[in-house]
Amino acid sequence: MLCTRITNAQVITMDPARPRARELGIWRGLVVGLDEEVAGLPARRTIDLDGATVLPGFIDSHVHMVWAGLKAVAPSVAPSDRIEDILGVVARAVAATPPGGWVDLAGYDQRPLGRHLTARELDTVSAGRDVLVGHISGHGCVVNGAILDRLPPEAAAGSDGFLAEEAMSAARLLRPAHTQAELVAAIERSARLCRAEGVTACAEAGIGSELFAHSPIEAAAYQLAHESGRLPVRLQLMVAADALRPVDAAPEDTTPYAFGLGLRTGFGDGRLSLGALKIFVDGGMMARTAALTSPYEGTETMGQLQRTPRPLEETIVAGHLAGWQLAVHAIGDHAVDIALTALEKAQRLLPRPDARHRIEHAGLVRPDQLRRFADAGVTAVVQPAFLRYFGDDYASIMGDERAPWLYRGRGFLDHGVRVAGSSDRPVADGAPLRAIQFMVERASTSGRIIGPAEGITVDQALRAYTVDAAYACRWERSAGSISPGKRADLVVLGDDPRRVDPSRIADIDVLRTFLEGEEAL
Repeated sequence: MLCTRITNAQVITMDPARPRARELGIWRGLVVGLDEEVAGLPARRTIDLDGATVLPGFIDSHVHMVWAGLKAVAPSVAPSDRIEDILGVVARAVAATPPGGWVDLAGYDQRPLGRHLTARELDTVSAGRDVLVGHISGHGCVVNGAILDRLPPEAAAGSDGFLAEEAMSAARLLRPAHTQAELVAAIERSARLCRAEGVTACAEAGIGSELFAHSPIEAAAYQLAHESGRLPVRLQLMVAADALRPVDAAPEDTTPYAFGLGLRTGFGDGRLSLGALKIFVDGGMMARTAALTSPYEGTETMGQLQRTPRPLEETIVAGHLAGWQLAVHAIGDHAVDIALTALEKAQRLLPRPDARHRIEHAGLVRPDQLRRFADAGVTAVVQPAFLRYFGDDYASIMGDERAPWLYRGRGFLDHGVRVAGSSDRPVADGAPLRAIQFMVERASTSGRIIGPAEGITVDQALRAYTVDAAYACRWERSAGSISPGKRADLVVLGDDPRRVDPSRIADIDVLRTFLEGEEAL
């Protein structure tokens, strides 16, 4: 007997062997058949979808669940238009915090201001608290004098309050660790929003990272969320390379590094598992720290690397030799060069044809780098929503020659490079349908067309959030298509993205989501 029969549906399977169906059967969380394969079989329940469209549940290949959940409840200084407005928000947050406490705020963006907020300005409203205002990119922050004065000299050098990358990490490490209860609540908050947007599986992009410094036992919060029924999505955890610590391994073993992060007995199953090793090469475009080979338009700055090229290369090679799948954060084209060179070297030293290494973001990719992606077998994990929401700024700071190279689609596919869709939430809106619309139209919210030659078809964009995202996360045997034997992770839509005008894709309603055949959140 089937557990569930779904009938009267427009099923888009994303499986070329059987692309469409009207009915599907579910047993113990798995799809067991389509149409005639389940016709006439009894079922405990039958769901009539009245002609709605069913797709495999969307997979978001790069998210930050804790950060997104904490940011959702943190006081926000957005839209950061005026210094006095920002300071007013900070003053109210300070008033709600006990003396001597730590105050986290979100939503900071220097671009509308034309300059950075300063520690001295924050000091006027800090009233004896530690104040950290996070940049929307996740690659910077502004701190008050109380924090700035406690930073190591190399982190505080030359700063009047704004800190980027490693200097930001040094500031965050001064914050008392979040409690497990806080982290679990944040994870659940983010996961529920994912489900509401049709996402049934995610890859958490770097637990243990000093960039965020949530807790030294951050992984335990994900395990607790799962065990307590507060994780309504399938989740894969990437481990940040800076969470690795030296260990006394045997000399013949491939790596002298390992990690802890609070994992304990029982970790790892179909709902929660370990994924890639996350390695940061550069910063982000909004903070102007993405590493470029030529300066940002109208400036002399070329961004920055997280470390010098040699140790970055050594970390990437060591991770490959140790057997990890690698997820290498590289946004600027200089960072992409470093990532590709290291991955090429690693494969020469120890060929691993199915390593499935990924470059996260691949924000600015020159034409000469496309073939290198393909030859290295690297998946590009992109964030289309970055250009939908920030594209006007990105195109301006890249200039006319480089703007068409931003967050490519067609260029990758034409060279045989897999493209996996993702959001990087909370940096950008996480709704896959809005990202899919951008991948087809290449239009920002203002209507500006950015790199029109990089537009792809709706089918190809859907693959980026289903089949190819599953491949990037090594889930292709259990997810990514509606096929017998795979998990019944499904999204039900109010219309077919392939049949509506592309300008309407973002407006399609997400009616229901199913995780292993179960709808309840």
